[in-house]
Amino acid sequence: MSADPSRQVPDIACLEGLPEYDVTWPWRAPDGGSRRLAPGLTCVFRVRDEARNLPWVLPPVLDAVQHVIVVDNGSTDGTAEVAREIAESRGAGDRLTSLSYPHRVSRAGGEHLATPATSVHSLTHFYNWSFSHVRTAYSMKWDGDMVLTPEGSAILRDLSWQLEAASAIVAMPRHPLTVVDESTGWLDLSLRFLEPWIYPTGPETTFVKAFDWELREQPAGAERIVLPQGLVVEVKWLDADEFAHWRTEGVDFTTTRLYRKLREFEVDQAIREGRAAELGGLTKVTAPPGVHIIDHVTRTWLREQPRPLVTHSLPASLRERAPREGASR
Repeated sequence: MSADPSRQVPDIACLEGLPEYDVTWPWRAPDGGSRRLAPGLTCVFRVRDEARNLPWVLPPVLDAVQHVIVVDNGSTDGTAEVAREIAESRGAGDRLTSLSYPHRVSRAGGEHLATPATSVHSLTHFYNWSFSHVRTAYSMKWDGDMVLTPEGSAILRDLSWQLEAASAIVAMPRHPLTVVDESTGWLDLSLRFLEPWIYPTGPETTFVKAFDWELREQPAGAERIVLPQGLVVEVKWLDADEFAHWRTEGVDFTTTRLYRKLREFEVDQAIREGRAAELGGLTKVTAPPGVHIIDHVTRTWLREQPRPLVTHSLPASLRERAPREGASR
């Protein structure tokens, strides 16, 4: 069978030969020239079984950006349907694109390292394919467990147009919140978990393969903007397995390169064993009656705390040896 001459040649053909999962960059026109992207910011979610989190996660993001892309990776809990219902209920159905990526993606760690970068099973290809659907000048990587505060949503809404005249990367500190029950949680304020989330859309900001996960390239000379603390929490549920996306066999959580994962594992174990207060850096937060702990922390508690919430990124003994936080997942 001869090839369709009208079909654009992909920029990255997937190893398995599945044309619908090839990557074609949005800035490249079919004739080989360049295409101007629309102004604005698109948020890209790569999600699996995040229906529980989306009622908190999605609304403030819809308020902050021009478009949202939800890439569902084999959810069994109706994640895509919940996302659509939330968007429609807020009059934002026309600003949400729902995509399906049905392939099993290699877990971070050794499994990722052993998977070819152009395979549909690679984190790298999964991310490049997901972000190839962006049609705006800036894109934002976001996780299905990250909840913006009202202040965070407002700041991103302002940034979405202020970035038009610049080439900038935006990093935002996030604060892990372990939900014990509807009224109780432990907030980890021991480290400044800082990671770039917003990038210009273009050939200098594609994803490449790193040792344990994908890594987004950064354009030379790009301005780096760091947003204030207290704008986003990363929700973790004590009744869930928060480490399922890691291949624990062969992954050493005690290495400095994986220090953030080590800390997350330590916190999880300490809370489960009833010794969270002994670990250090954890703050127990209790919501008032009738208010969910996630709502209380994001809408009230964080706003009322003195700044800075966190004074450093890593313990002093590890600061010199640890890699840049922007390379963490």
